[in-house]
Amino acid sequence: MGDITTILIAGLGALVVGILIGRFLLQKFNTKQAELLEEKGKQMVKEAELRAENIKKDKILEAKEKYMKLKSQFEEESNRKKNQIISNENKLKQRESHLSKQAEQIKRREDEIDSMRENLETQLEIVKKRKDDLEKKKEEKVKALEKMAQLSADEAREQLIETLKDEAESKASALVKDIIDEAKLSGAKQAKKIVIESIQRTATEHAIENCVSIFNIESDDIKGKIIGREGRNIRALESATGVEIIVDDTPEAIIISGFDPVRREITRLSLHRLVQDGRIHPARIEEVVSKTTKNIEEEIVEIGERTVIDLGIHGLHPELIKMVGRMRFRSSYGQNLLQHSREVANLCSTMASELGLNAKRAKRAGLLHDIGKVWPEEPEMPHALLGMELAKKYKEHPEVCNAIGAHHDEIEMTTMISPLVQACDAISGSRPGARREIMESYIKRLKELEALALEFDGVNKCYAIQAGRELRVMVDSESVTDTQASQLSFDISQKIEKDMQYPGQIKVTVIREMRAVNFAK
Repeated sequence: MGDITTILIAGLGALVVGILIGRFLLQKFNTKQAELLEEKGKQMVKEAELRAENIKKDKILEAKEKYMKLKSQFEEESNRKKNQIISNENKLKQRESHLSKQAEQIKRREDEIDSMRENLETQLEIVKKRKDDLEKKKEEKVKALEKMAQLSADEAREQLIETLKDEAESKASALVKDIIDEAKLSGAKQAKKIVIESIQRTATEHAIENCVSIFNIESDDIKGKIIGREGRNIRALESATGVEIIVDDTPEAIIISGFDPVRREITRLSLHRLVQDGRIHPARIEEVVSKTTKNIEEEIVEIGERTVIDLGIHGLHPELIKMVGRMRFRSSYGQNLLQHSREVANLCSTMASELGLNAKRAKRAGLLHDIGKVWPEEPEMPHALLGMELAKKYKEHPEVCNAIGAHHDEIEMTTMISPLVQACDAISGSRPGARREIMESYIKRLKELEALALEFDGVNKCYAIQAGRELRVMVDSESVTDTQASQLSFDISQKIEKDMQYPGQIKVTVIREMRAVNFAK
């Protein structure tokens, strides 16, 4: 028990001693750490002071540099303004000296003018005196002449005036005659020169379209497909288009005959589509012909637009553009109407430029001068007057309208463009090989033949084929019976004999076709 107490006391003593030693050591460590921190703080303060001193020096240097820079700029600007002021002062001095010189010159001139005026006044006084002397001498001479001639001065003057007047009139009339003869000669030469230059500067093709188109095929085997069983395909194609299709021994070619170029073109394009497709039968033929007819209308518009763009004509009404395109499929005495109108337009433009007139307006009138020929309905007035009415309807310039209406002298010419259009129309139509009168009369006769048959009741379509030797008439099966079809054929033939003149004979064929159509739904 005593040992344990001793041990406990010894342990407590050691613990107390340890705590005291620890506290001493900790206090010593804290004191050392505080000294270190104090030294470190002093060092950081020194570094901060040094950095602040450096920044201060840098700012002072930067401020000095900026000051020097601003100072130099100010000095440069001051020197520049100073130099400018000096230059302006020099200029002012020069100007002042120049003005002083001019003032001296003006003063000298004024002195010279004053001296000249004095001289002139002196001379005028001398002239006045001489004039008075001459007047006195003249009066004396006149009195002496009056005594000698027994005439007064007024009477003598009148006789002299009459004599001079007669002489002047005879000379003037002779001079006027010479001037008129010379003007006629030079005018004729100038007109011929303008016409010749216009013709030379307008290059055109002299080709004449005929009434036959050739459809080329790859092999003769296709001819059988086009003809069809017992000729039904070719009959359907002829009925739908109104042309005559000739399939003969001509190798790799089928001939399309018809007086209407639009029908021939529709037939040619339809054949091309049918041959490419390979399906050739009456129903397909009617479908293709219908689509091709619509495409031709679109092509007509494209041709018109391309023509006005090529000629540089702007602002033309769409209906007039369509009529211009329709000219491509119309001929006048064998001459293609579009080619003729383009030629007249270029000639008019060239002549108008030579004469100092409005070339664009003249070209416009030249293009539209035959627009009345392509009106789809049968006109009741000459094509020139019809074209003028159409131009007025679509707001064309009055000068253009007058030129269209007067190019065949149906109305009076009121502008300078009108005789130009007439002259250019004659130039284009009268050149060798341009037109054929027979062709125009032939087409006119075929159109009259078709129109005659269309006057009868029940007739749907009518086509003149084989150069007018055959007339094919399609009738409505519901309104015309078989007996009536025979009678209709006879009536049409009698009407043709009575009203028309033609060589040979005309075969009248009335076609009545019955169709029954139903749809499976």
